[in-house]
Amino acid sequence: MVAFDNHPALVLNADFRPLSYFPLSLWSWQDAVRAVVADRVCVVSEYDREIRSPRFTMRLPSVISLKEYVPAARRPAFTRFNVFLRDRFTCQYCGTAFPTHDLTFDHVVPRARGGRTTWDNVVTACSPCNLRKGCRSAGEAGMALLSRPDQPSTYQLQVNGRSFPPNYLHQSWRDYLYWDSELEQF
Repeated sequence: MVAFDNHPALVLNADFRPLSYFPLSLWSWQDAVRAVVADRVCVVSEYDREIRSPRFTMRLPSVISLKEYVPAARRPAFTRFNVFLRDRFTCQYCGTAFPTHDLTFDHVVPRARGGRTTWDNVVTACSPCNLRKGCRSAGEAGMALLSRPDQPSTYQLQVNGRSFPPNYLHQSWRDYLYWDSELEQF
């Protein structure tokens, strides 16, 4: 039996937009098949591969849409990952982009000075800049913030997420991931 692990399904909301862009909303082939059998999703596109049981044969879904619309959260959760995504995985002091494992977050007003861990006081920083700033303000450390931190909307995070394409894109997903991108003019 050949493994189907490299056959995930792109999950779209009932309005045919991905549930999320980064990380891309994907379900394993097993979860996608379970949802199809439970009649919770519609199959929009399929792979050429089939799964079989003694009484059942179906092609693996490559794109599925939920039958019931799931509204996006009004306010994104305040998480380390969402701070990095808001700041586009870029140190807000030196302007260099880094992989997530090389990033930290920094309190603009240091916690030792009463700064809180909130959207408007936390920015993405690389370790060298975070250490250089230390327990001082950016001005005291001779540094400047590239942008003022604030709470992003879910839409802003989705826009930022589109800038970071996933490692793997099946051809059948392209119409649903980039349907609202600007078209080329001839």
